[in-house]
Amino acid sequence: MSILPNFLASSSAHSVSPGVTYIFLGLLVCMILCLALEEKIHAKKSLIVGLFSVVALFLGAWFNLLPFTDVSNLVIGGHKISLPVYIPGVDWEVIAIILGSSLFVDVTSKSGLFTWVAVKLTKLSSGDPLRLLILYGVMTVVFSAVLNNVTAMIIVGSLTGVSLKKLNQSEKLLGFLLVEGLLTNIGGLLTLISSVPNIIVGKTAGIEFIDFFLKAAPYVVIATVVTLWLGSRLFKIGSLKTEEEKTSAKNLVAGFDENEGIESPGFFRFGAIMTFVFIGTVAMTSQLPVVNELGLGFVALSFAGIMLVRYKSVADRFYKTIDWDLLFFFVCLFAVINVMEHARVLNLIGDWLMPIMGLGDSAGPAALLVASAAASSVTDNIPLAAMLAKILGAMPEISSNPDSPYWWAVIFGSNLGGNITPIGSASTLVSVTIIHKYGLKLSFAGFVKVALPYAIIQLALGVVYLLITT
Repeated sequence: MSILPNFLASSSAHSVSPGVTYIFLGLLVCMILCLALEEKIHAKKSLIVGLFSVVALFLGAWFNLLPFTDVSNLVIGGHKISLPVYIPGVDWEVIAIILGSSLFVDVTSKSGLFTWVAVKLTKLSSGDPLRLLILYGVMTVVFSAVLNNVTAMIIVGSLTGVSLKKLNQSEKLLGFLLVEGLLTNIGGLLTLISSVPNIIVGKTAGIEFIDFFLKAAPYVVIATVVTLWLGSRLFKIGSLKTEEEKTSAKNLVAGFDENEGIESPGFFRFGAIMTFVFIGTVAMTSQLPVVNELGLGFVALSFAGIMLVRYKSVADRFYKTIDWDLLFFFVCLFAVINVMEHARVLNLIGDWLMPIMGLGDSAGPAALLVASAAASSVTDNIPLAAMLAKILGAMPEISSNPDSPYWWAVIFGSNLGGNITPIGSASTLVSVTIIHKYGLKLSFAGFVKVALPYAIIQLALGVVYLLITT
């Protein structure tokens, strides 16, 4: 989830020669290949993307593509501010959300709240792995719909690790976390405000909140059920079959004490209240005065700061647990994508999609859904959704019809494309990071190999659903 500065959206208005655009397209392809070969070249994602951001920025300056004049003459509140050209290209809201949510979850976990919730859910499942997968899957979709999918993944991922450890089923953790990561992008389709592409396209198309929900909800339910079913089959997460297994699991679960991780009842209650308030505030940020101007990043960092007061004398120990590799990866990725935008690479992708519009009312939307998913899997889906919304908005026969299948093709494609690669969305990248945090191995290519069957089925369902309902 990200929101690029408005002036960047029109920053590619200047003329760029096709040769230069293809140079940067080649650079983007090389970066994706290096990420796919991450384990072969023995380099961290942040370093790979960081080096490509250096090259991209240098070439961007060499070819006079970057808005040096704009960033050196910013006037905010009557004061002239000069910024490095790569700073506005970074979506600092996403960085703030990840940093704040991670700190909040880390500190709140010390209260014993997440262990308590995990044990409660584990007891509700009676120790049955499949039932536990379903419970966490539904929670992931709901949290992704009402929060943002990054925060949802951080919270649910933390709970999942606790539950499976309690059940001595840690070998199933990879399957659980991957399925949950894929479900965050399904949940992101549920409402008009669940993801930024929804907001961009919905606003341009004139789709109302209730209409969006009624249109998307049936698909979300179907895709969730299918994803959970496929996950249970591919990762061999099944129900307990024999009475002996069920009795053993029930006895094991019965011995769990949800209160064992609670050292301070007062801090536990405070953590529970703050978590509910945090979730409510995130869900209502766009409706709250003052807060809606400051954004979700402010909310996440504010709640993290409040929780850190409890450990004010040793707060620095929480800073050491922050996943700086993930944060630096995002900073550098945003810088690269911003340069690609200036080099008109995204416009080039948009031009490739234009012939799709002439395929007819059935084949056209279906092809656009798949193409936009493929494009958003390797680049930021926010500027891509904005670009496609602008293209569709310029077509009178589409712009005047909020129910046009082309609008929904972009909405479905930009969200579901995040399930094809780990860089397709912030939440899938966070899920991979959590997987690595638990010492499990999953490379870029490994993610694509495992996630591709899910993505293909989800996209196929999206195409069929689109053709049936529009």
